[in-house]
Amino acid sequence: MRLLLVGPPGAGKGTQAAMICTKLGIPHISTGAMFREAMAKGTKQGQKAKEYIEAGQLVPDDVTVEIVKERLMESDCSQGFLLDGFPRTVAQAQVLDGILEELGIKLDKVISIELPEEKILERLTGRRVCTKCGATYHTQYNPPLQEGKCNECQSDLIQRSDDTEATVKRRLVVYREETAPVITFYDKKELVCHIDGDKPISQVLNSVGQCIGRDL
Repeated sequence: MRLLLVGPPGAGKGTQAAMICTKLGIPHISTGAMFREAMAKGTKQGQKAKEYIEAGQLVPDDVTVEIVKERLMESDCSQGFLLDGFPRTVAQAQVLDGILEELGIKLDKVISIELPEEKILERLTGRRVCTKCGATYHTQYNPPLQEGKCNECQSDLIQRSDDTEATVKRRLVVYREETAPVITFYDKKELVCHIDGDKPISQVLNSVGQCIGRDL
């Protein structure tokens, strides 16, 4: 099963990706993981990516594409994979089509986990993280026993800089402008399953299973 997972920040992609891959026995291929693996292996593209990352710059499309291609050619992808975080733009989606054609494979489904923006803001701006052990909480859905303190180690809880309302709104603008058109691109190919992310985790997973015809 060859899958692509898309959705806005805060939609629960990471949670679903981990469960889908465990159930199907396929690798979860995220952009960040691909960069780390390529850099650790010291591949040509990994070395290029490292130069950009260490300089605090975005890795260019041409380098990213080559790293994706290298990753998809590895043996653990022979029975399938779940791509997460790539493609982020229609241009990248078109390039991915070319890579898959070159490898003689096709995507089976594109899973779009969708959530209203007001819910995304609620989820992300309410998140709190322990400064010491990294445990995560939510002011509404999973509050700590003592406000502002971690249940596990009693250290202070903070709101990460990328979880502030202003930052989340900026991330959503980028998503709308750059990544949402990718869904339209695949909709035209009749590959997309639109999943309601505003449901309990188990119900979202069940919807994904119905989409791909597997019991998850």
